[in-house]
Amino acid sequence: MSNDVKLLLLAGDYVEDYEIMVPYQALTMLGYRVDVVCPGKKVGETVLTAIHDFEGAQTYSEKPGHLFKLNATFDAIDTDDYLGLIVPGGRAPEYLRLNPRVIEIVQAFADRPMAAICHGAQLLAAAQVIKGRRVSAYPACKPEVELAGGTYVEVEVTDAVTDGELVTAPAWPAHPTWLAQFLKVLGATITI
Repeated sequence: MSNDVKLLLLAGDYVEDYEIMVPYQALTMLGYRVDVVCPGKKVGETVLTAIHDFEGAQTYSEKPGHLFKLNATFDAIDTDDYLGLIVPGGRAPEYLRLNPRVIEIVQAFADRPMAAICHGAQLLAAAQVIKGRRVSAYPACKPEVELAGGTYVEVEVTDAVTDGELVTAPAWPAHPTWLAQFLKVLGATITI
């Protein structure tokens, strides 16, 4: 595959480290061009990431992650140029959902391939694109999914849910399943 097939990834400061790094690297390795953007930032600037882990507490722990260099400018994107959208979790969706342009972008992908993981469901709920759909997310997002008219699906942390062209998962341990399901939605076939 050439880098003619473009995917858009919405990022923000304190995006979950694995949930931005792994999809970006895996999809790029497969030949997709993945443009990573953040409101108010330009190509070459960075977002701070956070590492969330499950260490036996009642919720995840958070540690400083890496800097992720953006490879596209938010204000320059045209959603018509992209086949699909990736929405990683972490704390970024919490504030990104307050940006009207971010909401417009998510809405533009309502009927196209879209993959959201963990707290990415906060953006889906705010954009009102999950009504009547089955959605997985980090368990703390269940009320938001349901208030937005979605059906929250509780799955193992290593599993994912596909509803039409929407693929969702609870957290980064689901990457193998989540990405495999997203590739099917994108129409990709991988043979080894």
